[in-house]
Amino acid sequence: MARDESIRRVCLIGFMGAGKTTVGKVLARRLGWLFQDLDEAVERRQGKSVAEIFAENGEAEFRRLESVALEGLLSGNATPGSLVIALGGGAFAHPDNRRALEKAGATTVLLEAPLPELRRRCVGDGRTRPLAEDEKQFEQLFAARHSVYELAQARVDTMNKAVEQVAAEIEQMVVAATKPEVKQ
Repeated sequence: MARDESIRRVCLIGFMGAGKTTVGKVLARRLGWLFQDLDEAVERRQGKSVAEIFAENGEAEFRRLESVALEGLLSGNATPGSLVIALGGGAFAHPDNRRALEKAGATTVLLEAPLPELRRRCVGDGRTRPLAEDEKQFEQLFAARHSVYELAQARVDTMNKAVEQVAAEIEQMVVAATKPEVKQ
């Protein structure tokens, strides 16, 4: 089945605190697209928070639920129109999810910042992040995921930039990617 080229998916990836949800909302507004946060999609489907899912069922079950929710968001049938999706920090680390993104023709954009800045953002945002509670574990997880994040199609450094500036950079990438090639 041919992919509908009018339905686009831009997926923001990166570690906890990178700004995926915050930037994603602004980017979607700028593009006139819909926005979905993958963690929130899982929470809606399950009727409980990510922290509750981790506590009650463990990380493996959360990752399974996350993959199912991602498949739903990537499907043009389930979510019509173009979409900006903020993936959870670990979603892109799973090969099945990367394959699903590739199959859907999604554009992946890595939002980056130095580890101390990511930690500062996570501690200060007031959200419960099960995998950010222990500083040493936070550092180890960052190191483990770093090489996988390098597989993103594009990257944007978020350090010392306003949300609008980061969104504008990604918007330029998206617009440039949709311009037809001019033959001479």
